[in-house]
Amino acid sequence: MEFASLFNFSIRKPYEALFWICAVLLVQNSKGSSSDSNYLIGLGSYDITGPAADVNMMGYANMEQIAGGVHFRLRARTFIVAEPQGERVVFVNLDACMASQLVTIKVLQRLKERYGDLYTEKNVAISGIHTHAGPGGYLQYIVYIVTSLGFVRQSFDVLVNGIENSIIQAHENLRPGSIFINKGELLDAGVNRSPSAYLNNPAEERQKYDYNVDKEMTLLKFVDLEWGPIGSFNWFATHGTSLSRTNSLISGDNKGAAARFMEDWFEKKCGIASDLDISVEDTIPRRVSNIIPDLFINHHELLELAASFQSPSGRPATRILSSSRRVRGALRNADKPQFVSAFCQSNCGDVSPNVLGAFCIDTGLPCDFNHSTCGGKNELCYGRGPGYPDEFESTRIIGERQFRKAVELFSNAPEQLKGKVDFRHTYVDFSKLEVTLERGGTTEVVQTCPAAMGYSFAAGTTDGPGAFDFEQGDDKGNPFWRIIRNFLKTPKKEQVDCQRPKPILLDTGEMTKPYDWAPSILPIQILRVGQLIILGVPGEFTTMAGRRLRDAVKTVLTDGSKSELSGDVHVVIAGLTNSYSQYVTTFEEFQVQRYEGASTLYGPHTLNAYIQEFKKLAHALIDGQAVGAGPQPPDLLNKQISLLPPVVMDATPRSVKFGDVKSDVPKNSTFNRGDMVTVTFWSACPRNDLMTEGTYALVEVLHDKKLWVPAYDDDDFCLRFKWSRPFKLSSKSYATIEWRIPKTATPGVYRITHFGAAKVLFGSINHFTGSSTAFGVV
Repeated sequence: MEFASLFNFSIRKPYEALFWICAVLLVQNSKGSSSDSNYLIGLGSYDITGPAADVNMMGYANMEQIAGGVHFRLRARTFIVAEPQGERVVFVNLDACMASQLVTIKVLQRLKERYGDLYTEKNVAISGIHTHAGPGGYLQYIVYIVTSLGFVRQSFDVLVNGIENSIIQAHENLRPGSIFINKGELLDAGVNRSPSAYLNNPAEERQKYDYNVDKEMTLLKFVDLEWGPIGSFNWFATHGTSLSRTNSLISGDNKGAAARFMEDWFEKKCGIASDLDISVEDTIPRRVSNIIPDLFINHHELLELAASFQSPSGRPATRILSSSRRVRGALRNADKPQFVSAFCQSNCGDVSPNVLGAFCIDTGLPCDFNHSTCGGKNELCYGRGPGYPDEFESTRIIGERQFRKAVELFSNAPEQLKGKVDFRHTYVDFSKLEVTLERGGTTEVVQTCPAAMGYSFAAGTTDGPGAFDFEQGDDKGNPFWRIIRNFLKTPKKEQVDCQRPKPILLDTGEMTKPYDWAPSILPIQILRVGQLIILGVPGEFTTMAGRRLRDAVKTVLTDGSKSELSGDVHVVIAGLTNSYSQYVTTFEEFQVQRYEGASTLYGPHTLNAYIQEFKKLAHALIDGQAVGAGPQPPDLLNKQISLLPPVVMDATPRSVKFGDVKSDVPKNSTFNRGDMVTVTFWSACPRNDLMTEGTYALVEVLHDKKLWVPAYDDDDFCLRFKWSRPFKLSSKSYATIEWRIPKTATPGVYRITHFGAAKVLFGSINHFTGSSTAFGVV
């Protein structure tokens, strides 16, 4: 009431009211969380949702897992930190399976055209969260795009454009501010999916740790000098496999969900991060419907009003209409920095979010410990998430657990980052690298190998089992698959000996037709912000491999008189960064040849090679010395092959328009909170328009009995956009929109709207929209 009189607003201007309330509360909150700024900080976020139809998803290598809709949208989230008169670093977190060497190359080319030498391969890190529910086809090496029928230009372009735009936003948002760091244990969001391999590590080493996976989350809190808290980035190790290989909806999986929940929470709380009595339901909706008063006291009045809004016929629309009706950001003041929260990936190689363990789907008994099989078959062994058997519920729970821990760390971040901003980067040819090992006071020189994948790679994991008769822990191979392998490429004796005890299934490092099957030249990178050190690695390190790398780098950084860093230095691993080269296990885990060992490309000494090269970067960092650029990776864009058929045309039955409702809600219907509302529209292929920064699906609420206000869109966890054809080659298609009404939804009159784009005669793209019959929510 006092705020209302002070700023002279009324309930008929809810956007303005909420903005001023938040502004006042934010100022109060920022007094206790900020200090004199010591950096320039800028954050950015941009839509990278790829084609939601026809394209194979990246992660499980399952050709039958084809995108058919959106669970929630994918984003690129960026922070830039700069010393006012010094160096700067850029970190981009992608809601994607992994970074791509080709994407990185093209982003850097665009940044050079725009900013000159301000942002280069040296100080820009691009990292993936490892969701297995994003469109594939954007990497440049054959082995990673076989299941997507080759290169998918749409998947590639949306990533390059989104990363560039998120960096532009962060650059334009650079303002004085401070960064705080906090760490804490999260115990129930990951388990080791290859415990038999972990147990092969030395007992004295394992005894130093309480768990067989890393449980620590490290979080950065960004505080603008004027506006207070504006974002957070954290690193925590768990796979993006809460959604299984049967899922067809684009999704950021548990880490993408956690980011949505935290951004929604902050917006709803207006930045007041003091109340930890939170749940996901508290964060959904965070929206317009939260501030619209309860208009309908009378149930009869609600039904009567809803009945007056029948489903209209599908109608033409503009591309801008989809974007303008988006909900996210509708309440933002254009001058205030957008709150950006990223949940980044770390050494997740052997860490599964399916925390209930792995069980046989035929008997319900635990899988074989050493091989993860059921009666000798890997296909029957699946990990179970905490929401089993509902994998979307498992995604929500693991996302919420990370979100809750992040809020706790964000709310009490005590330590301010101070000191230099710096970086080191180089390229290394891992196919033929000499590695010096120290053992018992003696040294031995060994060598890495050209890339190769073992038989256990084809067995998959408990998160996504493979097929045929492969199993994890196979260090022998079998004659039948050896014949198939030799048809593609017979490995030389030197390669077989180098990779031992891995039996080679695919000799990818020596397969170059029609172009390279696997990478050999990889980027390694260190970013420094004060006492925080980020190690950018182009692969998935297992738990113990990550520990060894962190410890080795920390020892270098805190040893000697040249380093001003103390033992309080924080070292985090940013996995799947700048490129992708599968897994990195310890030497001991490699001997067991479970999935992770079979997928460690460059042989048993891969980890030691990384440690050796990162120690060189760390020495250069503290000595103030430059490092050589190393051999340049290839740009294979012009060699890419795509076998994915284009969209030829879309059609509807006679007398039906695009956007017409095919299956409506019942007339004069009401739903309770918690119910599922489902509407199906005649639609067209989503590949015609990715609706970047827009939406395919929208829930609207009636305001003042005349104005439809956006309440939820396809970036909301509670709303699912599903797209399908009646049969594979049909030109006709449907869009089914499912809305699980949140418990906090405001009672009122609602409708569901669909936006789409159809490819009609002569290849033109026509946008359309359609809406359901209105219904009540009580």
